[in-house]
Amino acid sequence: MNTLFDKIWDAHVVSSIENGPTILYIDRHYVHEVTSPQAFNGLRTRGLKVFRPLQTTLTADHNIPTLHQDQPVQDPISRNQLDTFEKNAKDFQLPLFFPMGHAKNGVVHIIGPENGFTQPGMTIVCGDSHTSTHGAFGAIAFGIGTSEVEMVLATQCILQTRPKTMRITFNGKLNKGVTAKDLALYMISKLTTGGATGYFVEYAGEAIRNMNMEERMTVCNLSIEMGARGGMIAPDETTFAYLKDREYAPKGEEWNKKLAYWKTLYSDQDAVFDKEYTFDVSEISPMITYGTNPGMGMGIDQTIPTLEQVDEAGRISFEKALNYMGFRPGEKLLGKQIDYVFLGSCTNGRIEDFRTFAQFVKGKKKADNVIAWLVPGSRKVEKQIHDEGLHEILMEAGFELRQPGCSACLAMNDDKVPAGKYAVSTSNRNFEGRQGPGARTILAGPLVAAAAAVTGKITDPREFLS
Repeated sequence: MNTLFDKIWDAHVVSSIENGPTILYIDRHYVHEVTSPQAFNGLRTRGLKVFRPLQTTLTADHNIPTLHQDQPVQDPISRNQLDTFEKNAKDFQLPLFFPMGHAKNGVVHIIGPENGFTQPGMTIVCGDSHTSTHGAFGAIAFGIGTSEVEMVLATQCILQTRPKTMRITFNGKLNKGVTAKDLALYMISKLTTGGATGYFVEYAGEAIRNMNMEERMTVCNLSIEMGARGGMIAPDETTFAYLKDREYAPKGEEWNKKLAYWKTLYSDQDAVFDKEYTFDVSEISPMITYGTNPGMGMGIDQTIPTLEQVDEAGRISFEKALNYMGFRPGEKLLGKQIDYVFLGSCTNGRIEDFRTFAQFVKGKKKADNVIAWLVPGSRKVEKQIHDEGLHEILMEAGFELRQPGCSACLAMNDDKVPAGKYAVSTSNRNFEGRQGPGARTILAGPLVAAAAAVTGKITDPREFLS
């Protein structure tokens, strides 16, 4: 019998070579300004058009500033990227183009779902590694390279080798103060950054079913950080309720037809996966990272491993990571002073993340030693923050809301953490220099970020939760 992955993959095969690659049809292609210029130039060189313009959604996100978006972009490299992007959208007559300032603009993996472009049963690609986010809707979604972006623009198809399948089941209920981000960081710490290489992962179990769509997107977003090709969750009533009445979601009779199909999208009871893991979520506490990859994570009240606890083959890179971070083996990080807090990115820039953060800081004050960048993932999230009065809560606590964009997740705009400074970040990667040359990134969820922002140090948020 079939897994959820098998059902969607098999429905999109155009043709395949035995023991070779598959030509896979793509339902939705997301495009941003960084990985698309060469692809569009390739089309120009060959005199080709975009094959399916209405299945191509474009948004500017990586290079856009998060302040003064009503003014010309100051950075010449960013400005050139954005101008080129706009020209390409115009030249190739792509109507679903959302430039900086547009009401539907935002981080590509946030605007797709919130506008109803992302739907169950789809195949979805984007020239961005965190495309796995869309798998939360029961879709096969994965990142592609620039040459593949060109291929999809030209043909609406892609050449792919079929990955193996993995299921990760999370039993039980999450403890108080533990978020979906903590669950994902815990999983990566257990499986390592290469533990799912070559696999497409399906997430299952009570803890996943209890999550809202924003939380599911966070989990699927981080699939790539353990080497997976993508991650997915079978659609259910939570998925359908989220999608209903969104602008680009099906309507009327078409909705009923699609819904009947979507309800068939689950792994059959006797489906066999190539690999299975099971976790008890009651063992998960709020998480932080201590090193320079997302797998170097631990419970916030735990200690960094000692050299003896690290596999001999990994000791040199372990020591290198700790030297970069300015940490010691066997050290506790609770109480460690920090300098920056970043709430945002395609991992934690949704309305639920801002609700969580605002609820925690309500009635408290931002620590004087902390610079906080609170960056909504989209214009729609920004509007919701204002509509729900979260903006007032944040302002009263001493926080400033910035404008949407990828921001300090990868520091391609002005939001760069200075060398040697510590940033508690809700983004997805803590590589050396990821948030700015020499920046030291500690990955965490929105609750841990909020606790750090008000105390000025790494703090267990559970101390504040009654």
